[in-house]
Amino acid sequence: MKKMCALLVALAAAVMLCPPTHAVSVHAHSAVLMDGSSGRVLYEYDAHRPRLIASTTKLMTALVAAERAEDLEQVVTVKGEWLGSEGSSIYLQAGEEITLRGLLYGLLLQSGNDAAMVIACHLAGSEEAFAALMNEKAAQLGMKNSSFVNASGLNDDNHYSTAYDMALLAQACLRNETVAEICATRSITIGTRTFVNHNKLLHRYEGCVGMKTGFTEKAGRTLVSAATRDGQTLICVTLNDGDDWNDHEKLLNYGFETYPRQVLCREGEVMGCVAVEGSLIPTMTVTAKGELGYPLRAGEAPVREVELLRSASAPLPPGVQLGVIRWRLNGEVIAQMPLVSQGGAGLDVREPMTFWEKVRALLGGREN
Repeated sequence: MKKMCALLVALAAAVMLCPPTHAVSVHAHSAVLMDGSSGRVLYEYDAHRPRLIASTTKLMTALVAAERAEDLEQVVTVKGEWLGSEGSSIYLQAGEEITLRGLLYGLLLQSGNDAAMVIACHLAGSEEAFAALMNEKAAQLGMKNSSFVNASGLNDDNHYSTAYDMALLAQACLRNETVAEICATRSITIGTRTFVNHNKLLHRYEGCVGMKTGFTEKAGRTLVSAATRDGQTLICVTLNDGDDWNDHEKLLNYGFETYPRQVLCREGEVMGCVAVEGSLIPTMTVTAKGELGYPLRAGEAPVREVELLRSASAPLPPGVQLGVIRWRLNGEVIAQMPLVSQGGAGLDVREPMTFWEKVRALLGGREN
């Protein structure tokens, strides 16, 4: 009986600690829900299988453009040979002048394939050369199962990604202020054009900060979305999903409710002391360099490990790293933060004192 009870307790603990990857039912052929800050996957279904991604491709197009353009207000003169892309369009004309920023709005809100081609050719000389830059960026982001051959997402057997890789791309897009701002825009008028964002979640889901829709008959409906609640940002990706709006709402609700952000440490929180050599102050208080949060399910309790230098030598100004704090969950490091010497008035550890400085300090600074 005791053995049976022990086994039941162990099984219960395992269930609490292991995320139920199929706790939510969705219609997508591939899906992933990721915490935007930590990168923790909160839900996945066939998330690493390469699939067609349609116009969600344009997130990569926008990111590469935003990072490589020297000035988003530069005026682009549209060349006739850059036009002729099939599919969705913002109806650019040969000889027309438009800013690169305007093209990015047309790319991400109206999903203009002509805008994608003009951006690619303007910045790289050709779509092929721009695709090489897209693949270079994908490698930098760790998108191991992705390949890009065009800037718009038109069907091609060599143009694909995965739900997980697209979540990595979404993380990078949210870190880029330009791309993040454009994705979150509901509508904008630029010149004679008014662009309206195709992402219905901006209206339907509280806290949605946008991202990108996509569709071709072969790829099906593709969608990348992100939402913020109580300081936590979640990223959701579905590929080939006939009910994507509802599925994203369902997955985002699941993530916020099941994996709320928990504060592991706050900036300035005291984490220990380090001995200081060569100073009248024998020790220096060590604090967390910043605030750190992590999404945790009920019952999950990360183990904290503090690693400090045994000693440090003066001078020791505030902000010098003296250690690191880590958190482990099921034996794996899930987060870490540098530990630094404490700042604040009167806390700087000075150079070693001379003999007479020490005598004067002991006498309270009195002069004969």
